[in-house]
Amino acid sequence: MTYRNPAPTVDLVIELSDRPNRPIILIERLNPPLGWALPGGFVDYGESVETAAIREAKEEIGLDVELIEQFHVYSDPYRDSRQHTISIVFLATARGEAIAGDDAKNLQIFDLSELPTNLCFDHDRILKDYQLYRNYQIRPRLG
Repeated sequence: MTYRNPAPTVDLVIELSDRPNRPIILIERLNPPLGWALPGGFVDYGESVETAAIREAKEEIGLDVELIEQFHVYSDPYRDSRQHTISIVFLATARGEAIAGDDAKNLQIFDLSELPTNLCFDHDRILKDYQLYRNYQIRPRLG
């Protein structure tokens, strides 16, 4: 019997705590699907999701992050056109100058009111949920 299970991933909404208005970092993806995305990636075998989040942030933006909380889990089977993934999203903070690395072609710092429109995966939904949470402390609804 062959099992087909979703692949676990992590994504991070990283606020720069040393800047006014606490902007967030997005990466421009080097590999398809192309566009802007939250830093993140696949969880390695034998790795906790927290460790994966910290590792992915370091690899993609060159900063050490402090995980603040687990925000939400996104599991729509079609959220990633390459395969079925489940993303555990973390809220995190960082300080300093970010540098694009790993599979990031570029990175940019964005105010929540000026996000790009060409976001990958379901990161537009994640960021809308995060904006509601940040503005009103409302948790996203399941579904």
